[in-house]
Amino acid sequence: MLKSVEESLTKKKNKKKNQSASDESANGVEWTKCNVCLELSNPQYCNCGVHAIIEDANAADAEPNCSFAHAVINMVGMLTGLGQLSASYAVEEGGWACAVIFLIGLAITCAYSCLLLGKCMDKNPKLRSYADIGEEAFGRKGRMVASTLIYTEIFMALVSYTISLHDNLFTVFMGSHYLKHLRLPKLLSPSQLLTVLAVLIAMPSLWLRDLSSISFLSSAGVLMSLIIFSSVVATPIFGGVKVNHRIPVLQIHNVPSASGLFIYSFGGHVVFPDLYKSMKDPSKFTKVIIVSFSIATLLFTTLGFMGAKMFGPQVKSQITLSMPENFIGTKIAVWATVITPMTKYALEFAPLAIQLQHRLPSSMRNRSRMMIRSTVGSVLLLVILALALSVPYFEDVLCLTGSLLTVFISLIFPCAFYTKICWGQMSNTVLAFNSCLIALGLVLGVMGTISSSSSLLSNLQPHH
Repeated sequence: MLKSVEESLTKKKNKKKNQSASDESANGVEWTKCNVCLELSNPQYCNCGVHAIIEDANAADAEPNCSFAHAVINMVGMLTGLGQLSASYAVEEGGWACAVIFLIGLAITCAYSCLLLGKCMDKNPKLRSYADIGEEAFGRKGRMVASTLIYTEIFMALVSYTISLHDNLFTVFMGSHYLKHLRLPKLLSPSQLLTVLAVLIAMPSLWLRDLSSISFLSSAGVLMSLIIFSSVVATPIFGGVKVNHRIPVLQIHNVPSASGLFIYSFGGHVVFPDLYKSMKDPSKFTKVIIVSFSIATLLFTTLGFMGAKMFGPQVKSQITLSMPENFIGTKIAVWATVITPMTKYALEFAPLAIQLQHRLPSSMRNRSRMMIRSTVGSVLLLVILALALSVPYFEDVLCLTGSLLTVFISLIFPCAFYTKICWGQMSNTVLAFNSCLIALGLVLGVMGTISSSSSLLSNLQPHH
């Protein structure tokens, strides 16, 4: 009986400790507080690369309730984004043969690498995130490298979103009477001033203490993607644009840059392990991958070839900038493109904010924590703004991100993780296939990085 009383007191003490502490260990897994679900519409599950909070030791075994349809919507939402804006430019740059090979080839290989992440998690039920898999495969160094690339990719993605905001925001107001007569500092152009104002308007979203209040922004981002897609499809029907341009078969010299853009389009593997853990029936994860990547490939193919056929060599790096000015669909698409970056800042910064708050002393007052988090977020956003205005070359930055970061996160690392974790349990055929994919990823990454870096440097020289 004394033993029973002692166990009861211990449980109450632990429960009280769990409510006051910012983190705890359950079943050997570290958990940190996160109430926002990045990019996905279900805020119950943390998909930001940071683990979800648990209130007690039994919460780790809570029943997932993400259905098949919900999982497909979430995965498609992750795959669509900046990639759809650049699809037409990538098709025109590389040629239709290059586009077909990369759209189909990368869809298959990235879907396969996504499946490998699920298999890695099957090997150890305690794994719950991409960084966990990295640590399981290569120890603490594996987690550190994976986390570094994840946060760097987030930073570069925000730079690309800000460049997109800059380009499309000026398109919205370029005919404004007030903008033409606005007196500006010599260092700022009208488009740069508009971008600064837009970022300053979005900045307070980084100061919110309750991160769960921004979870609705993930749904807004998915909605904006659907609006952009619908507007582009409606352009040849109602916008008076003929689909009669000839797409070149293959432009070898542009293949490296096109590959970087296509690779970025099929990224999103950082949150897929979390999505896998949230499913009611994880055995359907393979079907979710097949359906989701098929939908995303169909969307990219439709936008890519339609935009290239409509605008030909004049197609811009963002399809919205090529659409006819007086068409109502263009105005809708451009506004959707403007709103999208403003919904991304708080969402993308959330993982860093959570980790920062987690590392602050537990004795620190909540107001002080909020001040530090807000200051760091604001400074980081201003750095992103300055970089985006200094390097306003959307296609080069996106290609560099895809070639230097996304190719590792979405192709190379999943194959390497699975090979390391399942070494000795896989056939020679699978081992050879994974090795080939790693080599292919390295070749595409090196070629794309060199190409985008060279283009970026050449663009910056006359700029300075």
